Amino acid sequence: MEDFYIRLKKAMDERNVSQSELCFRTGIPKSAMSQYISGAFKPKQERTYLIAKALNVKEAWLMGYDDVQMNESETADDTLTSNIAAVYDDHIRMIPVYESVSAGFGALADNTVTDFQPVRIVSDSEAAETICIRVTGDSMFPKIEDGDIIQVRKQDSVDSGDIAVVLLDGEEGLVKRVVYGETWIELHSINPMYQVQRFEGAEVQRLRVVGLVRGVFHAF
Repeated sequence: MEDFYIRLKKAMDERNVSQSELCFRTGIPKSAMSQYISGAFKPKQERTYLIAKALNVKEAWLMGYDDVQMNESETADDTLTSNIAAVYDDHIRMIPVYESVSAGFGALADNTVTDFQPVRIVSDSEAAETICIRVTGDSMFPKIEDGDIIQVRKQDSVDSGDIAVVLLDGEEGLVKRVVYGETWIELHSINPMYQVQRFEGAEVQRLRVVGLVRGVFHAF
């Protein structure tokens, strides 16, 4: 068996996925991911699953098994087996999908759930506080593209530098990287075509953090 960290680095290189991007996709802290990449520690099964899904590789291959291909083509029986496994996985939750950021947090009258997204969440309490939102626009490109679905955990605060869902004036929902200063808050887009929005002094009260972006499901 090949070591986990060797397979991990190979998959990241072939998928052209950086450490920070992999952390964003999986929700795993950078400190823990650094230890996995260096070979200092191996992740537990739950995190191995998340990493394999984020890199679109076979979980068994990532774990180092020699008789499993990285991108093994699935037969009809394999597909059926994987679908059955997903149905009976207690940690697969069907999370409601909203068509707008604002609607997902009750800021608009229309709060209709348009779909459900299967998400693997172990904790019942976290699942209860999780929603999914279909994003429009390209301000967070290339991490989040137009039509992607984001997984959001409802919470009223985030760390500086986190990507969060923010309500502006209680109505307009935004997905931005939040940066704090002593007397100001800035909302950063990843797309360099969009300017940084700064709110200073009393203007800070116009903003309300309502959720932390934990993952993204890319549209096809």
